[in-house]
Amino acid sequence: MRYVKAVTAAARAALLGVTTLLATPVIYGHAQAGHTHALIQQQELSPEQGQLLSIVRESTERFKNVSVAQSEQYNLLFGCVTGPDSGAMGLHFVKQEYLTKPPTLPNGDIDPTRPEIVIYEPVQGGGLRLIGADYILFADAWDKAHPGNPPQLMGQLFHYFESPNRFGLPPFYTLHVWAWKENPNGAFVNWHPNVSCKAFSGQLP
Repeated sequence: MRYVKAVTAAARAALLGVTTLLATPVIYGHAQAGHTHALIQQQELSPEQGQLLSIVRESTERFKNVSVAQSEQYNLLFGCVTGPDSGAMGLHFVKQEYLTKPPTLPNGDIDPTRPEIVIYEPVQGGGLRLIGADYILFADAWDKAHPGNPPQLMGQLFHYFESPNRFGLPPFYTLHVWAWKENPNGAFVNWHPNVSCKAFSGQLP
């Protein structure tokens, strides 16, 4: 994995310091406005997975304009994250307040309406396209509070990253939700084969 734009020392220090389902499948579709083409995504999902995708879309729709995300303290900590064989993850805008204290619902469950990260893809000619959200929990803190109980969001298990890892972070759990751009490998996998960092100049528009 490489970064098109390197993580700044301050950003990395800040990030490091913040320390099945129902069997009946459903077909869902959605369109993202504001672009030259409509995106229609069709996959077989359980009802709970479909509900999670709908919640993420509804709660992040205002972030199609990246300036709205920035006004809510989501800031780019990495450049455009890409891999030589696995596609890319895109641009991660992170809300550090949520890393310090991950948002939860009154019953203690992870709040799907307030992701720690919103994800964008750079587009030709400038601009950023909202493509998904990412939930991240540092493993030491989670495991201490929930021994033997790995995190899940509406039944969707998080992925575990050991340390050392490609991000240079302590062990963490993560769940990508590709709510705004169809991922042929699945809506909740880490890498998106159809996301590209080629249009990223190293600077935000």
